[in-house]
Amino acid sequence: MKRSLFLKTIAAGAAGLYTPNLFAAGTKKKYLAMQLFSVRDAVAKDLEGTLEKLVGIGYNELEIYGYDGSFFGKTPAEFRSILKNTGVKVVSSHHLTGFQAKSKGTLKEGWEKAVEDLHFIGARYMACAFLFPNERTSEVYAALPDLLNKSGEKTAAAEIGFAYHNHDFEFEKYNNTLVYDHLITNTNPKLVNMELDLYWISKAGHDPVAYFKKYPGRFPLWHVKDMEAGTGDITEVGHGTIDFERIFAARKTAGLKKWFVEQDTSKGNMFESLKFSHDYLSGKKYI
Repeated sequence: MKRSLFLKTIAAGAAGLYTPNLFAAGTKKKYLAMQLFSVRDAVAKDLEGTLEKLVGIGYNELEIYGYDGSFFGKTPAEFRSILKNTGVKVVSSHHLTGFQAKSKGTLKEGWEKAVEDLHFIGARYMACAFLFPNERTSEVYAALPDLLNKSGEKTAAAEIGFAYHNHDFEFEKYNNTLVYDHLITNTNPKLVNMELDLYWISKAGHDPVAYFKKYPGRFPLWHVKDMEAGTGDITEVGHGTIDFERIFAARKTAGLKKWFVEQDTSKGNMFESLKFSHDYLSGKKYI
């Protein structure tokens, strides 16, 4: 879709974006899951109001971020009440390793309490979200598989799955392989799987489907976001160059269980961008 036409489409729907008439009478609303980090600025201002807007668009399942002993400054009980009031379910949660960030809720500090609290709100997955630049060292890469395995042991005891979420730096060389392959081959598949970010693996020049075939069943979670032609920037799903038809056709090989729409940045209004992605995906047979 050309950018001009895309912007007109967005503008046309913006006025009624948050109204009860968003979906015409008789039209069945399709709900999708999303990574809440996409609307982090709105969450910081008004958590409950943001969740209500997302439900209005068509997102009622979330992967959250930022747990630090509380959920966005709320106790587990308070947060669970907000989820109930807004009709939202937390499916998964992102966490840092703790190699650099010395805070509660990381893999290295307060992990058992994090697992307990995520179990309390009904989450099914927890994931290692990110390595800071100064954590991307040979020493950390050597130690990381063991930390992931131990973290997965704790989540498994609570019947919560555990995964590692990638960016593009994991596709750099490490010893005689790539960092990403190192993490897959040196972790226990019964304890640690991968949450594949379809944008970042594509940005790094690698094929998601090839990885599904190389490590079948190791990719139960995906992040679904698109890449803008020319710039390579993150864009709305359906507005870029990633071949989602081909990727979703291989979902059984991947072992896919749950996927989340995510958009780290938007060149317009983020809620309008998320509505575009929702509407595009809702029309697909693989949804």
